[in-house]
Amino acid sequence: MLAAERKLKIIEYVKKNNVASVSQLSQEFNVHEATIRRDLSEIEKEGRLRRTHGGVVLGEGINSEPSFTIRASERVEEKERIGKLAAEMIHEGEHIILDSGTTTFQIAKHLVNRSNITVVTNDINIAAELRDSKGIKVIVTGGILYPESFMLNGIFTNEVLKTLHVHKAFIGTPAVHPKFGLTHFDEQLVAAKVGMIHAAEETIVVTDHTKIGGVSLHTVSPVTNIQKLITGKEVSELQVQQFEEAGIKIITA
Repeated sequence: MLAAERKLKIIEYVKKNNVASVSQLSQEFNVHEATIRRDLSEIEKEGRLRRTHGGVVLGEGINSEPSFTIRASERVEEKERIGKLAAEMIHEGEHIILDSGTTTFQIAKHLVNRSNITVVTNDINIAAELRDSKGIKVIVTGGILYPESFMLNGIFTNEVLKTLHVHKAFIGTPAVHPKFGLTHFDEQLVAAKVGMIHAAEETIVVTDHTKIGGVSLHTVSPVTNIQKLITGKEVSELQVQQFEEAGIKIITA
């Protein structure tokens, strides 16, 4: 295989798996690790991948997100698994925050028959899902409605969150990285997520495996403010190792 062809296949491999180690790539393409390191160095110079300690991740940042309708139809089975597992961590008598999103919506679906739980949310979809749950007290933050995502956001949302103290906050994200933490492409959505994290005794990030290792422009929170990360079993062993080395308990569903 020519070097140019191998580099293209390396990029395809990393895009498929989100992250890869030098040893994995060496085995995949049956070449010496020194050859892979040289390939990665050249690819990084082109801005297409970014080197990490012992491996490589996608170089491009997370700059946008599909509409709610599209996201709700993507990786549904994985998100359902994550939602079920996250819901099992919520106990009777607890006050929790459910961030807006398609994965947190799956948590709400697994809470409908539970009792003595207070749910704070900035997502009208989540509030509607729980509207007939007699054992669930629902508090909607208020704010400006983002109709394409069913999210409430803005000054009203942020001010309400400042007044709250909850046991757990379940946070969705378009990107989470073991070094750079939670990041977001839209600066207008950062403050609400920061408010949710500050309001909670325990912060639990819930996201499908495609968001793992991603980085976007605006910092929401360093990894030190995250106690647990729940994602799908599709996540790579290298990614699990990297988060555990950063002190984050990663749980796969």
